[in-house]
Amino acid sequence: MTIALAALVAVLLDGWLGEPRRAHPLVAYGRLVRAIETRLHADQRGRGVIAWTLAVMPLTLTTAAMLWAARDASPVLAGALSAAVLYFAIGHKSLHEHARSVADALDAGLLDDARAAVGRMVSRDTAALDSSQVAAAATESVLENGNDAVFAALFWFAVLGAPGAVLYRLVNTLDAMWGYRTPRYENFGWAAARIDDVLNWVPARLTAATYALLGQTARAWRCWRAQAPLWDSPNAGPVMAAGAGAIGTRLGGAAPYHGVWEERPVLGEGAPADAASVKRALALVRRGVVLWLAIALLAATLWEFA
Repeated sequence: MTIALAALVAVLLDGWLGEPRRAHPLVAYGRLVRAIETRLHADQRGRGVIAWTLAVMPLTLTTAAMLWAARDASPVLAGALSAAVLYFAIGHKSLHEHARSVADALDAGLLDDARAAVGRMVSRDTAALDSSQVAAAATESVLENGNDAVFAALFWFAVLGAPGAVLYRLVNTLDAMWGYRTPRYENFGWAAARIDDVLNWVPARLTAATYALLGQTARAWRCWRAQAPLWDSPNAGPVMAAGAGAIGTRLGGAAPYHGVWEERPVLGEGAPADAASVKRALALVRRGVVLWLAIALLAATLWEFA
């Protein structure tokens, strides 16, 4: 019950406060990661494993020790600490704010503003995108980050408590910083990318199933089965294919990265993306959060009275 209530409190805090505008722990963590990379970087997988260990394990173990001490002092203190940790690990409101800015600009016909807003969500070049491509980029980001910024953190919090949420958030952040197939990170970032794939495998499929259950179910399952294996990422594929099918939108296709248009498989079915697609994706994630919290509270209640 403590885990379920802490998850509810964390989500409510996120909905009320959003991400901290100042002194977010992940900002300090980013500086730590860059310092570790500066000192240890080499074109070797072994160096990458050492760097990953130094960047992840001390903070995860420190969280576990703090939680252990809090439990000895007071269950209420332990629950409050757990809720605070999960609050910093999720980004539901932030995701909504960024995506809503894109949708609002598209609705107002302000394409340049929409491009600028989506540029804060995705890594692709946005200057050459038309309105449908901007909407597609935002919708893809909402669906994928619904897993990365919300559901996967909730999953690992449910499995391992606050240390699990910290472990997942640090691993996912390292993947975003080091998990690239570039000359600099091909070997050094190998561990960061592979471990993120492992930790996301189950949550991604639960997220995809959630999207399918809460959207156009038959279409979502069909897109997941047929399209996900074609996507490069073993976890983003199921999430985005199921999500695109669930909201009846066509995503994927060509996208510009570093000045080059890259062909990507098509995801989903239906009309091209627009501002309404972004809003439907946001609503899908929001319904999923409500469902997960309801299941957690119901399961905890049944466990308490079993």
